[in-house]
Amino acid sequence: MQYSVRHTTTYSYSDAVALCQNQIHLTPRPTPWQSCADFELEISPEPVVRRRWTDIFGNEVWYFSIEEPHKELSITGRSKVAVIQHSATTQRQTPAWETVRDQLAEAGTLEMRLAAQFCFESWYVHYLPQALEYAAASFQPNRPILDAAMDLMSRIHAEFKYVPASTAVTTSTAEVMQRRCGVCQDFAHLQITCLRSLGLAARYVSGYLMTDPPPGQPRLVGVDASHAWLSIYCPGMGWVDLDPTNNVIPHLRHVTVGWGRDYSDVCPIQGVFTGGGKHAMRVSVDVSPIANAGE
Repeated sequence: MQYSVRHTTTYSYSDAVALCQNQIHLTPRPTPWQSCADFELEISPEPVVRRRWTDIFGNEVWYFSIEEPHKELSITGRSKVAVIQHSATTQRQTPAWETVRDQLAEAGTLEMRLAAQFCFESWYVHYLPQALEYAAASFQPNRPILDAAMDLMSRIHAEFKYVPASTAVTTSTAEVMQRRCGVCQDFAHLQITCLRSLGLAARYVSGYLMTDPPPGQPRLVGVDASHAWLSIYCPGMGWVDLDPTNNVIPHLRHVTVGWGRDYSDVCPIQGVFTGGGKHAMRVSVDVSPIANAGE
């Protein structure tokens, strides 16, 4: 599948902003199953400083600074992405989860040491006794790690309700577990918390999901959204993506932008500004198959 991706964020301010500085993760990253042929970043007003680099996780990061008064800021990332067929081995071909836990704790090889950095607490992910207890029903003794992780994914999908705007970025996993609802970011953090509480390696993945309109309805522009899922480390396979929001292993409809320890490492847009008064933010995301986009 080839996609044209457009992600636009617009900030409107009641008073003029004198200065703003922002960091951006919008460039789809290369993976064994994904390539990004082109990426353009459009910013208005035009920044006086603009630069990019690759972070410790291999994600492309942009920074810009606007130093003129403005009451509206528009940021648009445009990319062309190709995603190829890829499939994971069966769950029961993976080692027992306790074996993986012990290998990660020992970290005897470079591969294990690199994976083990995703076993620890981070800004949005903290070890929780209730998460450990919740995960135990899936992670029974000697169960293959991917089999157990997929069972946990299915349980989260079945037992937690997706409710748009029901949580904020700052909502804790403990609160999500108590309320039994949230959005994709919450469900990714929840499963990561469960896995790390068991001593396993899990990382947060940010990207997009190609969606279909209701039957008989035309596809609308801007209705796709930023999406989040997770990856679990399985020796012999590497990292395997899991999407608890949809109870699937991400495939041709998922476009990967970046990954890190949690949302804070791959937030699409984050920054600071001076002035502005009250402000509002609008986000529009469109993921279109290139063949249907006339390109």
